[in-house]
Amino acid sequence: MRRLSTSLIAILSVITIGAQENVPKLVVCITVDQLRGDYIDYFQNTFGEKGFKRIFNQGVVYNNIRFEFSNIDQASAFAALYTGSNPNLNGITGNKTYDFDRRQEISILNDPAYLGNYTKDNYSPKNLMVSTIGDELKIASKGRSDIYAIAPDAEAAIISAGHAANGAFWLDNLNGKWATTTFYKGIPWYVDRYNNGPESLSARLDQMVWTPALPLDRYNAFPYVMDEIPFKYTFNERTIDCFPKLKTSPFINKEINRLALQFIEYAAFGTRSCPDMLSITYYGGNFLDLMEKEYTPEIQDLYYQLDKNLEELFDAIDKKIGLNQTLIVFTGSGYYSSIEEYADGWMLNRGDFHPKRCEALLNMYLMALYGQKSWVKGYYNGQIYLNRKQIEEDKLDLEEIQKKAAEFVAEFSGVQQVTTEYALRTGNWNEANENLYNGTHLLNRGDLVIELQPGWKINNDNPKEKPKLIRHNAVLTPLVFMGNGLKPQHIYREVKATEVAPTITYILRIRPPNACQNLPLPELTKK
Repeated sequence: MRRLSTSLIAILSVITIGAQENVPKLVVCITVDQLRGDYIDYFQNTFGEKGFKRIFNQGVVYNNIRFEFSNIDQASAFAALYTGSNPNLNGITGNKTYDFDRRQEISILNDPAYLGNYTKDNYSPKNLMVSTIGDELKIASKGRSDIYAIAPDAEAAIISAGHAANGAFWLDNLNGKWATTTFYKGIPWYVDRYNNGPESLSARLDQMVWTPALPLDRYNAFPYVMDEIPFKYTFNERTIDCFPKLKTSPFINKEINRLALQFIEYAAFGTRSCPDMLSITYYGGNFLDLMEKEYTPEIQDLYYQLDKNLEELFDAIDKKIGLNQTLIVFTGSGYYSSIEEYADGWMLNRGDFHPKRCEALLNMYLMALYGQKSWVKGYYNGQIYLNRKQIEEDKLDLEEIQKKAAEFVAEFSGVQQVTTEYALRTGNWNEANENLYNGTHLLNRGDLVIELQPGWKINNDNPKEKPKLIRHNAVLTPLVFMGNGLKPQHIYREVKATEVAPTITYILRIRPPNACQNLPLPELTKK
């Protein structure tokens, strides 16, 4: 009997040790904003063996993740990845929202209740209405886990950090310092040192010149590049757009790494009884001055240098914590920003949709039906907002007005479909409207949600703003889990962006975020 008890204790001990080894000491979530999986394939001849190739050779690789809503941008994509839910639940419908009373666009994270540190902007995650991966880790660890996020922009940093994080840092557009909000308590000493010492970005800016890192003939992925003129870009702090431009160059990824390596060195990641989490956002889109151009050597150079940044990051993690005790989660944001211009006579632009004209004509139509009053509040981000206050004062049927307005707007050239807020709120919609439902939230949804046909342009009649061409393309976005003892494999099926969060929380052995409705990916749960 004693031998049997001893044997059982030994077996249980081995099982317990094995179980502990499967939980990572550190989770590093790497999201490349505007990442294109096709570019990773096209540019492979310039990559080394320890960056992109290491991820795809040593990880569990999913070919593509799909976002289940329209008008994806940075904020909405990050919210879906880190909460496991779509905008209809998490509240983050886009980077910006519109204040019709003040007639101005503001960040979705704008919150005057909190001050900025190293920035004049006021932000908090208040409008993120659900929990994130980091929040659930804080709850499970009773606050013992350290959670930080670093990103070029506030939206990516704050959303990937969540409500309960230790801190979220982004590069301020005006002063080039690593900024945060007083919503998070305290700034690590090495961030202060970075901002104020000789290592600060301002102190090094005059030495930062972007020229090709390789001979131009190595950037031969596109047969559409006709010239081989070496590019050269400098950054002057005295110009208004200095730091926004820098944030779309390879230098932003180098700055992200410089700060991330400080956290890896000094934040004591992996030394606590509970796992820690670091979210890192890199940039993978076009240079700000080249938004109207594609197939450039600049984008190839950016990916070449990003490959080196990944190699540097992985080496630092391996030396300090060990990749076998770290879970790396790598993916992108599922969209890509560019400005398209076509030569005259190509007939690719099907026409211009003018929101202001649509507003005015709709208001005239409703005045003819309901009286000479202002019935249309405005148009923003593909949605028309009616004057709810006036409708309520006149004791009119909101559903009826929305229906009549939708029927009128549906007759405009270029309009694919119009869905009413009432139909989305009451569930009276079909599969064709699912993207519109998933991508809007009941608290800030317009009365009419409009989808335009591909090839049409949104022309806001603003001389300072170029018309935006409508595309409905999917962007190839890989998802990779690497480290923590995972065996390499390639899974050639599409997965949902909202399946990322529950998979990470499953590996961490904690609850998924509270709005998450998907199960973890089965390939990561099989024993």
